Amino acid sequence: MTNHLKSVLAACTSIACAAAWAAGPAAPPGSKDELQRGRYLVQIAGCNDCHTPNYGPKNGQVDEKLWLTGDALGWSGPWGTTYPTNLRLLLANMTSQQWLHHARHMEPRPPMPWFNVRAMTDADLKAIHAYTRSLGPAGVPAPAYVPPGQKASGPVVKFPE
Repeated sequence: MTNHLKSVLAACTSIACAAAWAAGPAAPPGSKDELQRGRYLVQIAGCNDCHTPNYGPKNGQVDEKLWLTGDALGWSGPWGTTYPTNLRLLLANMTSQQWLHHARHMEPRPPMPWFNVRAMTDADLKAIHAYTRSLGPAGVPAPAYVPPGQKASGPVVKFPE
């Protein structure tokens, strides 16, 4: 048994960790492989569905330069109205370690599935971070949260109360 295998197995406490090991070592930070993995994860994890304007209505056919720039389409429900964050601006000045901490501790309002982000491996989160930062900062901050009982100024998707 190699030292690498011993250290990985010692650290693994779940099947998910073992599966991550079986997939092979993570690509070096910012490498072509890591950036491709981050791009792939952004697509399949549904990040663009909310964080990229018109991604769903255009069947994913949105210029990549607009990916992850947030959206002014609000999501309204008993929690108030939330807006998808401009991830390009959020991650622009965050180190990989700061992003990991943020991803592991955030609990934003609905409909953001923060629990799915927490389920990602560190390697997956780092790949998303590297890819998002590779796009560079762009766009404007998302509109501010609107508390329950107050009317949002733009279009919203309304959840039943």
